[in-house]
Amino acid sequence: MTSAFLLTFALLTAEPSGLTYPETTRQNVVDDYHGTQVEDPYRWLEDDVRTSEAVADWVEEQNKVTFDYIDKLPQRDEIRSRVQELWDYEKISTPFKAGGRYYFLSNDGLQNQSVLKTMDTLDGEPRVLLDPNTWTEDGTKALSGYSFSKDGRYMAYGVSTGGSDWKSWKVRDLKTGKDLPETVEWSKFSSAAWRPDGSGFFYARYDAPDEGEGLVDANRNQQLWYHVPGTSQSEDRLVHRDPNNPVWGFSPSVTEDGRYLVVSIWQGGEPNRVSVADLSSDNWELKPLIDNFESAWSIIGNNGSMLYFMTDNEAPRSRLVGIDLNEPEVIHEIIPESKDTLRRISHVGGGFIGQYLADASSKAVRFDLDGNRIESIELPGIGTAGGFGGQSDDTETFYSFSSFTTPPTSYHLDLKTGRSTMLRQAEVAFDPNDYVVNQVWYQSADETMVPMFICYKKGLERNGNTPTLLYGYGGFNIALTPYFTPSRIAWMERGNIFALANLRGGGEYGEDWHQGGMLDNKQNVFDDFIAAGEWLIANDYTSPRNLGIQGHSNGGLLVGACMNQRPDLYGACLPAVGVMDMVRFPKFTIGHAWTKEYGDPSNADEFPAIWAYSPYHRLEEGTKYPATMVMTADTDDRVVPGHSFKYAAALQHAHAGDTPVLIRIEQSAGHGAGKPTSMKIDETADIFAFLEENLSTPKN
Repeated sequence: MTSAFLLTFALLTAEPSGLTYPETTRQNVVDDYHGTQVEDPYRWLEDDVRTSEAVADWVEEQNKVTFDYIDKLPQRDEIRSRVQELWDYEKISTPFKAGGRYYFLSNDGLQNQSVLKTMDTLDGEPRVLLDPNTWTEDGTKALSGYSFSKDGRYMAYGVSTGGSDWKSWKVRDLKTGKDLPETVEWSKFSSAAWRPDGSGFFYARYDAPDEGEGLVDANRNQQLWYHVPGTSQSEDRLVHRDPNNPVWGFSPSVTEDGRYLVVSIWQGGEPNRVSVADLSSDNWELKPLIDNFESAWSIIGNNGSMLYFMTDNEAPRSRLVGIDLNEPEVIHEIIPESKDTLRRISHVGGGFIGQYLADASSKAVRFDLDGNRIESIELPGIGTAGGFGGQSDDTETFYSFSSFTTPPTSYHLDLKTGRSTMLRQAEVAFDPNDYVVNQVWYQSADETMVPMFICYKKGLERNGNTPTLLYGYGGFNIALTPYFTPSRIAWMERGNIFALANLRGGGEYGEDWHQGGMLDNKQNVFDDFIAAGEWLIANDYTSPRNLGIQGHSNGGLLVGACMNQRPDLYGACLPAVGVMDMVRFPKFTIGHAWTKEYGDPSNADEFPAIWAYSPYHRLEEGTKYPATMVMTADTDDRVVPGHSFKYAAALQHAHAGDTPVLIRIEQSAGHGAGKPTSMKIDETADIFAFLEENLSTPKN
């Protein structure tokens, strides 16, 4: 039950820092959750900025304060210039093969969007297939997925605008290089799964939202459809819908031989159900294969009626199994669980290639079709590998490798000889030998040992005075691994430290590690992150006034919660696109899917744990908070910007210190995917300038 009164009051406050924050109306809005009275004075900031003049005005005024502050920072232009220099290198993705041709993404350095190119042979002359930079002047339309028919005739590709999760599918004839006339609309959280002969593809979509509601309304009742190239979307065939389960989603795959449609049924990522349709019949009836949400199942391939799945069923660190559709009740173990965490596996070259994590660093192993180990694939060191895709009969595959100080490098792997050959390594304007990367383990509040990477320039004096940026995520079974980004080089070469903590809730050590940081165990994630900061301070890397923390999405929630719980521990905080209102998150876009990770606030048993750390609600008036720059974007329809709007308004109201508490709101951008290069560079410069201004200088 909600009570809301028309009487409102506004705040226009000149802070001790000299900043004057915009007027923000507070309303008397109160919800009753299982007997707990939950105040929500900034409910009106949930309205879509495109349809609410009041919210649009608030955004404009907040941005004015923020950018006026940032533009006056003397180091900002210098940092931006160096970030741009580091970013300006040719970026060529690891190639892959489809339909007899090779494909890769290419960026000459500062192009807003990467260009999809193709070659007939590996050493052939590349041709531009798609250039998203021609779609808009500002680069805010992006390529958001692509899929090729096995016969090499068609490609389906997704287009997103302003970083939105919504995508429109187009179909390109690869022989003519021209698009077919149709557009497939209102697809979200879906790939395009072709039948091998190019006769059509499966995709998932939602009903068209009401005008003006597409970036806010809850995404429910996803359906599975089939599209035939050259026909209107109105002629598409409905394959499956389940109105009795409106929060279920459907992710389609078609086996390499074209015989089976395999559908992963999800209600929040993992775990999932699996259903299968025999495409040799005409009715395409989906029949349940895995009919519960107890484990995660990912289709890898097939050999006739034998389907291969990677699963954490009876294997927290995952294994490969086979299920014969003629005997579906029997699970055949092919590659057993090991001490390392199996993160991905591909059915290629007549066998399998497994990608593992060992203490958050990549390993790759080849197996034959029966699961017998053939060999380890030697990687250059501690870092992140990816790729290893292809068809089951391919004789080659490709993979990439990078680390904190190793620029992206791509390799060709000959599956006949087992020999890897470097194709190219990015040339970035820095010397990797100037940097140190260490991995340490530290003790969390409950004595769990947690790993952390620490990176800095050689010659660092550990005197407790070095500005340090600590990054974390800790959720949704996502693993943080050592990968290259030029922005971190820009931070470290200025004498600063970068640290990355592998918190519980992530996927570094399998499902047990994940479950140790979800639902009622979510406080473990915050304890792990707080302990990471305390360890860095105790070991003379930094001090509270020199320690900054950063996280995105679930990591934005992490930063908000830790900042609330330990405002004394940090000098600056950067919560980006965070889930900040843990009471109302299921009400927007895909938020309902996160109840499996966080719990459901409408459930009386699950509400207390969520309520205990909800960042928006745990801010306390009269507290001196660290310097904070909340970050979001107006087209974010994953974590709607209302989360950050409300948190920033509440923070400005509660804050009693001298430090700036700002919100930076990107326009024509979303949750992060598809963001133009120019926006990324500007954002990085603003972040580092803000950090350097507010770390090392005692305040409060």
